[in-house]
Amino acid sequence: MLIFIAKLVFLFIFLVIIIRFLGKSVLAQLTPHDFMTIVFLSYLSFQPLKVDGMMETIVGIIVISIVHVLISKLSLLQWLNKFIIGQPTILIKHGKIIKSNLKSSRYSLNELLSAIRASGHPYIQDIEYAILEPNGQLSILPKPDMVAITPKHLNIKTEYEGLPIAVVIEGKIKHKNLNLINKTEQWLIKELKSKGFYNIDYIFYAAVNDTDYSLIIDTGE
Repeated sequence: MLIFIAKLVFLFIFLVIIIRFLGKSVLAQLTPHDFMTIVFLSYLSFQPLKVDGMMETIVGIIVISIVHVLISKLSLLQWLNKFIIGQPTILIKHGKIIKSNLKSSRYSLNELLSAIRASGHPYIQDIEYAILEPNGQLSILPKPDMVAITPKHLNIKTEYEGLPIAVVIEGKIKHKNLNLINKTEQWLIKELKSKGFYNIDYIFYAAVNDTDYSLIIDTGE
């Protein structure tokens, strides 16, 4: 059993290190070769493990859970964080691509261009910063003059418009959501009838605004 646990812990940590070595781009979006790499790594890492019976299965689950918690705790330590999780990498700074960072992150230019297009800023010169986060996501910060104007920029006060709370989904009343807005099933039925809906079974979706309690009804037809 001790040999089994030792193999389990070693292979888990080793696989984490390998995936960490592959780079953040693998975590961001799986290309066909990224996907197959992870599949093959997983398959090969499981080969030395021969799980014999329910007991080893339970022990294995507990051990992996403990190792995961321990690694998560260690990642909170500042000096270990950069090794376990990694650090952000700046790919674009003040409208200029940092080629060396792009290369060291193994993040292709095509992927970068695709990501900034998806953000709604197709021109690199409009980007103040593009930062590849440790989890593989790309944070894109446009230049100040490219930021969309909001009411706050114009000193316009806005009022809360309310949140639609689903109260009927596929003909079923959501009593828990009704309780959130302090309404009863009887109130809902009365409101639906006033809108000309006498059979809840025919309502695909209905929601109530949490400010003025107005109804949104969709029959799905």
